Amino acid sequence: MKALVKAAIAVGTAIPLGMLGLLLAGASAVDASGPGVTLVNGLNLSLMPEKGRKYAPWYVKSAAQCPGLTPALLAAQGYQESGFNPEIEGPPTAHGTAKGIAQFIDSTWATWGRDEDGDGTALGAKDAEDAIMAQGRYMCRMVHDGEKSGYDDDPVRLALAGYNAGWGWVSHFRGVPPIEFAREAGEAEGQTYHYVKVITENAAKWSAAIGSASLSGLGTGSGPDAVRHAASQLGVPYSWGGGTPSGPSRGFCDGRNGYLRGTCMASTTPGFDCSSLTQYAWWPSLKLPRVAADQYEVTASRPVAKDQLQPGDLMFWSKGGTRAIYHVAIYAGGGQVLHAPRTGKPVQIQAVDAAMPAADYVGATRPGA
Repeated sequence: MKALVKAAIAVGTAIPLGMLGLLLAGASAVDASGPGVTLVNGLNLSLMPEKGRKYAPWYVKSAAQCPGLTPALLAAQGYQESGFNPEIEGPPTAHGTAKGIAQFIDSTWATWGRDEDGDGTALGAKDAEDAIMAQGRYMCRMVHDGEKSGYDDDPVRLALAGYNAGWGWVSHFRGVPPIEFAREAGEAEGQTYHYVKVITENAAKWSAAIGSASLSGLGTGSGPDAVRHAASQLGVPYSWGGGTPSGPSRGFCDGRNGYLRGTCMASTTPGFDCSSLTQYAWWPSLKLPRVAADQYEVTASRPVAKDQLQPGDLMFWSKGGTRAIYHVAIYAGGGQVLHAPRTGKPVQIQAVDAAMPAADYVGATRPGA
C-alpha cells in the first residue's frame, strides 16, 4: 500500500491503509441457529475467524449508521485490513502510520474517531470498538459519494476502493482502479482491485454458507430446490427492475422506486428486485412471469394457509388488493422468508413477521403444486 499512498492525486482526507490480503449478506432481523451455526444479524460466527467474533455486535451497530452497509461487509473489511488485530501498525508513510483494527492514520482518525464505548480516547485508533464505528461512518461517507458520482459501479465497491486507495484515485479512474494500477516497485499489481475483489468474493461465499446453514433440512422437490436456487444469491444487492432468470442485472428508476437518499441506485447496481428473485428461484422448472402481481395471478388457484406453508411457497403483500401487490418473497421454512427487501438491502433471510408489515399480507400460493 505504500506505493498507493504516495499518489500524485491528492484526496481530501488521509487514507486508511490495507495491511493484509464476510459478506454482503444482509443483517437479518433475528438471529438463527442450526447445528454448529450461530448467526448474529447476518454474521455467521461459526465461519468468522474466532478472533473477530467478539466484535460482531459492534459491526452490527456500525452498519446501522448507514443504509448502504451491512455488518458482514464491515466485518469482512476489518478482517482484510488487520486480521481483527486492534494492535497492528502499518509501515510509516508520507501520510502517516495506519493503526488498529480498521487501519486509520492519525489525520483521518481526528476526523472520524469518537469515544463510542465510553472508555476514553487514550487508545485512539487502537480502540477496536471506537475504530469499528469510525470505519462505518467513513465508509458511509464514501458510499454517499459513490451514489452521487454517476460512475458505472456499485457505490459500496467504490467506497471499498476509496477506503483502500483514496477517493482521489476512484475519481481519477471513474470507478474501482483497474488491475494495472499500482505497478510501482515493491507494490503488488492491482492491490486496490484485489482488495475490493477479495472482500466481495469472500462475502458471497459466507453468504452462501449462511444460506445452507439456515436452510438445512429443506428436503427434496421443486419447492426446496427453488429455495436453494434463490439462496445462491444471498448478499446480492437489491436493484429495482434488475434481475433475470439468468442472474443479477442492472435495473432502472421510475421516478419513485430505485432511489436511495435521492440518488438512483438501480441503474448502476446489478441485482434483483423481489419478483425477479422469485422468478429466478423457480426458473426453469416453472417459468413465472416477471411482476409480483402477475406471479400471484398465475398461482392463485393454489392458495396456501399461513400455517400450512412449505419451502418454495410464494408470499405476497399489498396495500390495495391483489392487483396492487408490492412485494413477493419465497418461504424458506422455519418461519423465515428469503427475499430481496428494498433498495439499500441485499437478498437475505428474515423472519416472516419482520419481512414486511403484517397488515399488508394478502396470502401465499404454491407454484409447484
